[in-house]
Amino acid sequence: MNEIIQKVTDRITTRSAAHRKIYFDRIKAQFDAGPKRGKLSCGNLAHGFAGCGSVDKNILAEDILPNIAIVTAYNDMLSAHKPYEDYPQMIRKYANKYEAAAQVAGGVPAMCDGVTQGQVGMELSLFSRDVIAMSAAVSLSHNMYDGVINLGICDKIVPGMMIASLKFGHLPTIFLPGGPMPSGISNEEKARIRQDFAEGKIDRAALLKGESDSYHSPGTCTFYGTANSNQMLMEIMGLQLPGSSFVNPGTPLRELLNEEGVKVLLQNIKSGNIENSISHVVSEKTVVNGIIGLLATGGSTNHTIHLIAIAAAAGIIINWDDFSDLSAVIPLITRVYPNGAADVNHFHAAGGMGYVIRTLLENGLLHDDVNTIFGHGLNLYTQEPKIGEKGIKWANGPSESLNTSILRSATEPFQAEGGIKRMQGNIGRGVIKISAVEEENRIIEAPAIVFDEQEDFIKAFKNNELNKDFIAVIPFQGPKQNGMPELHQLTPSLTILQKRGYKVGLVTDGRMSGASGKVASAIHIWPEARDGGVIGKIQTGDLIRLDGVTGELTCLTEGVENRPARTKDNDNVYGVGRELFQIARKVVTNSEEGASFIF
Repeated sequence: MNEIIQKVTDRITTRSAAHRKIYFDRIKAQFDAGPKRGKLSCGNLAHGFAGCGSVDKNILAEDILPNIAIVTAYNDMLSAHKPYEDYPQMIRKYANKYEAAAQVAGGVPAMCDGVTQGQVGMELSLFSRDVIAMSAAVSLSHNMYDGVINLGICDKIVPGMMIASLKFGHLPTIFLPGGPMPSGISNEEKARIRQDFAEGKIDRAALLKGESDSYHSPGTCTFYGTANSNQMLMEIMGLQLPGSSFVNPGTPLRELLNEEGVKVLLQNIKSGNIENSISHVVSEKTVVNGIIGLLATGGSTNHTIHLIAIAAAAGIIINWDDFSDLSAVIPLITRVYPNGAADVNHFHAAGGMGYVIRTLLENGLLHDDVNTIFGHGLNLYTQEPKIGEKGIKWANGPSESLNTSILRSATEPFQAEGGIKRMQGNIGRGVIKISAVEEENRIIEAPAIVFDEQEDFIKAFKNNELNKDFIAVIPFQGPKQNGMPELHQLTPSLTILQKRGYKVGLVTDGRMSGASGKVASAIHIWPEARDGGVIGKIQTGDLIRLDGVTGELTCLTEGVENRPARTKDNDNVYGVGRELFQIARKVVTNSEEGASFIF
């Protein structure tokens, strides 16, 4: 094992010891309480299975055979979740086949950040993660269940389900992915269309056609943003079946993997062993493996927030120093858009997660000594599923990359270091994703231009006011101010300015999204402007140094820290339900603590 990885793992274990003890004591108490349905009265049980068919009623009445809880994020607005429409019926059929029952325990909200980008609804996006966690907890609170199948894929949904599942950590749990949509137009063509629209070269109809040709069918969006980073995480953390993350919907292999998932979950339930519950799958080593996977694949910056909240739900305390120290020794081994031209279908064909895990394990860059839903040892995840005569058969995955322009070995990486680093200086602490940023664009020292909203930036761009070197500073976008929306609309304009030869960067206490691109962006800054942070004291013309190599984030203008803090009202916010989240804005933790209002 790499010395730095072991050192980081050891310090996380030490830091978390007291919290983990409390967590395991609580989980053990729930596990020792015995059969779940056996504690319910006849009236409770009658309500619990009144809507079931006769086979499932008999199973549930006797409390001998298992009952699986299905927690679903299905809606047919999200392309990624459209395939889940028929999953409950399919799962019930497979459960009966293997002598068990399955019930939809409940649904959780599932919003699409692609729909809300640049809209006021984005102010609910991050908060939706904790709402999902609470909704899933309500779903499981009926105490009718012996195990859990989570049906969730996209940005806040998987983290929210993970948080809830870890609070029901005595139950064996599995995630069933839906898979990515088939490839549409190339990511390079999609980026060109967006930039042409930003520059006024094409009209809205041409833009909409390009977007529709890219996002065109049921399945996960094919770029490597937060949704597909979620799928990578669930696989490398051992919570999905090996090789299952990026199999397209509606294919024979996808359907066989769904059946195999039900079968594996029921094996874990019937073992009666707490080691097969999610509380014993998710460990300090598992969390470190998740961070390593994120770094090695250039995954979403959103997970510098979500992984912290997920880990906290299991009593594991991590921070951005852990991410940054691991980044120094984890090589970047994939090039998937926005960190390259390929999409996740191309990545999967090149060797996918099996090869990622294999090359990292072979070079001492992952913990193999972990529990998974599939057995002990992450080496099991170097296998890949094939269609056999009687269902899934497991074969050794590729020992070499099948396309080195997309996926490489850890000994011949695209970059020696991972894609995410901590930023720190008198402006505060934050993160930067540099995997897609060219080396000549990683260090910027330029005057600030302060914008209150991303719309103000876009207006200035369209008025040709930004043809110069500068760092855009956008404060009052943090969790306490407005729920920390993604500022993805800035990406095309900043990219255009950089291509024109200007040195440009971004500093914000908001988020830039899982699609963070080719411009150096220090994001998630805390203390946020709402808390009087220096980011809210910066004025247009102040000199800023943003160094994505050393991690320095400094306002070089003397005395900036001593300026009076600006304020921006957020007490009279309304529309699309934002007024319902006023209490969340008041109690939410900072970005490095997971930006949570339930912890």
